[in-house]
Amino acid sequence: MSGTTQKIKLRPIEPEDIDILYEWENNPTNWEVSNTRLPFSKEILRRYIQNAQDEMYISGQVRLVICFEKEKKAIGFVDLFDLDLFHQRAGIGILIEESFRGKDYGKAAIQEIINYGFLHLGLHQLYSNISEDNDASIQLFKSLGFEQCGLKKAWNRTSNGFKDELMFQLIKAE
Repeated sequence: MSGTTQKIKLRPIEPEDIDILYEWENNPTNWEVSNTRLPFSKEILRRYIQNAQDEMYISGQVRLVICFEKEKKAIGFVDLFDLDLFHQRAGIGILIEESFRGKDYGKAAIQEIINYGFLHLGLHQLYSNISEDNDASIQLFKSLGFEQCGLKKAWNRTSNGFKDELMFQLIKAE
C-alpha cells in the first residue's frame, strides 16, 4: 500500500453530494457490503440528506463524507450505525471510491471516526461486520487495533451462496 499524498477530512453530507451518493448507493457491486436490495431514488436520497443531522437521534446513524483536506469532492463515506449512547457503542461502515482504494485514505478516515466516536460521542467501543472474503477490510480494521470477536456462519446470502460474516471490535483504552 502506498501512503496518502493528501490528507483527508470528514464533513457532513450536503445537498451537492446527491449525485455521488446516488451513484454509489445504486451501484450493485456495493450492495453486498451495504445490505442494500433495491436502488434508491434521488428524492429518497434528497430527503435523507435533508434529515442527516437528525439521523443520529432518530435512527442511530451518523454518515460523514470523506474528502481531501483542501477540497469538498467526496472520495467516500464513513458512517456510525446502530449508535447506542446508553451502552456507548456503534458499528462502523466505510465505502471508498474504487479509484482511491489502496492509498490509506480508508485507514485515515476510520482513524478519524474512531477519534470522533471515542472523544466526542463518549463511546466505549466500536465494531465492524465484515464478509469473510473482504481481505482488504479485514486488514484495514486489524491494522487499527480491531480484534476479531465473532463469527456468524452462513450469515449473508449472496449471488454465490451464503457467506460467513466476521465481527471485529475495538474497545477504548482506559
